Amino acid sequence: MLTFEQKQEIIESFPELTRKEVSMKRVNYHYADSLLDKTVVVQHLHPNGNAFVYVAGLPGYDTDDRGLVNVREATEEELRKTIADSIALLSEEEAEAPTVEETWVNGEGVQLKLVEEEGAWNIYHGLNLEESFGNYGYAQGYLKDEQFTQVKE
Repeated sequence: MLTFEQKQEIIESFPELTRKEVSMKRVNYHYADSLLDKTVVVQHLHPNGNAFVYVAGLPGYDTDDRGLVNVREATEEELRKTIADSIALLSEEEAEAPTVEETWVNGEGVQLKLVEEEGAWNIYHGLNLEESFGNYGYAQGYLKDEQFTQVKE
């Protein structure tokens, strides 16, 4: 696990981020040029090495209900990629965000499509809408609970 100082050095290598001290020796890093209301990229970097990065709705991240992913155990490469992904997310106009479509399959060969449409994450069986979620993490959790795995394309 990277130390607090190592994480701090990595985060501060992104010149577009601004450091802000918060309570209990924690530090936040903001992206002032965010096109969204959200500006916090790294939340609550703590001396114990714990921290969260905002990646709401981005595929491949298991986020909490606030759109944050824990980076406590992240490698340097993973932390850099997550921060870069967050900055890119906050730099996109919402209307220009690409549509994401993923295929998921279960042990019986049943295929479902997970599609991001206008801010919702919809799961389709063929043309039928099966479920709809407010963020990627919830949709991903549902599919995993139902024993589906993502097909890497």
